[in-house]
Amino acid sequence: MIDFQNSSVFKLSETNPADIMRDVHPLFVQGEELVVAFKGIRDYVAFTNKRIIAVNIQGFTGTKRDYTSMPYSKIQSFSVESAGVWDLDGELDLWFSGLGKVRFEFKGKVDVRALARIIGTHVL
Repeated sequence: MIDFQNSSVFKLSETNPADIMRDVHPLFVQGEELVVAFKGIRDYVAFTNKRIIAVNIQGFTGTKRDYTSMPYSKIQSFSVESAGVWDLDGELDLWFSGLGKVRFEFKGKVDVRALARIIGTHVL
């Protein structure tokens, strides 16, 4: 499982969902659709209409991957913090039943309020 306390893994920028679709699509259940995707240096996070999938690419060649599935149904609470003048990163904090706090950090102009809307749609 991904170490979610190591936030450096999660300095994410929005990416084209088609760039990661081939890798995550085999994990999808019936009716699941990719909504938005974010990529770090090697790792990425996919927000679907049912869950969040965090992918940690491991090893020198990058062929080994750790897929962590976090269903929206297990989210107990969440918060977002937008980027500011001095702090240029936005943040999304999620508290999962049985997992605890997960933090994703986003570079630059990612609209974290849109992420809150996606999560709220499936949690509330």
